[in-house]
Amino acid sequence: MNLRPYHFLLWGVFIAGLLLMPEMVSRGTLRTMIFACYLSIFAISWDILSGRTGYISFGHPFLIGIGAYTTAILTKRFDVPIELSIPIAVIVTMGAGLIVLLPALRIKGSYFALVTLAFMELMYQLVQVIRPDLTGGTRGISGLETLTRGAVNGYYLAVSLMIVLALASWLLMRTRIGTALWAIGMNEESVRGSGLSTTRLKCFAFLISAFVAGLGGAFYVHYLGSIAPRALFDINFLFTIIVAVLIGGAGTIIGPIIGAFFMVFLLEWLRPVLPGAERYFVYGGIALVVYMFQPRGIMAIIDGAWRKVQT
Repeated sequence: MNLRPYHFLLWGVFIAGLLLMPEMVSRGTLRTMIFACYLSIFAISWDILSGRTGYISFGHPFLIGIGAYTTAILTKRFDVPIELSIPIAVIVTMGAGLIVLLPALRIKGSYFALVTLAFMELMYQLVQVIRPDLTGGTRGISGLETLTRGAVNGYYLAVSLMIVLALASWLLMRTRIGTALWAIGMNEESVRGSGLSTTRLKCFAFLISAFVAGLGGAFYVHYLGSIAPRALFDINFLFTIIVAVLIGGAGTIIGPIIGAFFMVFLLEWLRPVLPGAERYFVYGGIALVVYMFQPRGIMAIIDGAWRKVQT
């Protein structure tokens, strides 16, 4: 593993700051941070697949939606306890996602992105017309059992889940497997020529990405207490996930977290000025400026500043 001292320092400061937040901010800010934590989980999931291998997915809400809808249907329609429905939802997400999206890994570039986008739109249409007595149709499902009560408890649950998944993913991506996945993004033919199975590596990345997405989606729906198809399968939701990764720094795990918190609070600060969808153009413009200035995101800026301090 290529671990630098400041990596641990950055993680330590970040985690300590998150754990102290309930004593420092209002309950309204805590609720904003809860969404930022879940957005971070979704961004980490996208980064594991797309940030490493270079296979840009436009259908990631498809995975999040499978996890969310599975646990929602099991708990609401079949009275399955949450402690069982969430693991089942994760397994279903990994299995269904693998069956549906794995064939798409045989194609590259814009074709892969378009295929994954088509799956997301297909999922949105199917949950509205197939068995609306189970999925709730266009209105979704409400009155779901929640895991916690109150902003503080909800915050600690969300931040704990995010920290565990982020640290596990960060350490995993610094193993030889993570290096191999990064190499696929750089030159897949060279990796294949070295004797490694790129299909197995991409399958592994996809399964880990689906695991994180399914788990995050399942916890998120039980935080909200409801689920609606348009909320999950919305292009703005997808756009927010991808932009968070690009701003923070793709392929870094901690970068998408920084990007997610940046984007969520930027949207909240813009809400009083631009209450409509116009604020998405503003943060899209900011994302473009940051990406033009430093394509590797905020983490690259931090890396550069650390090197200057050392010298």
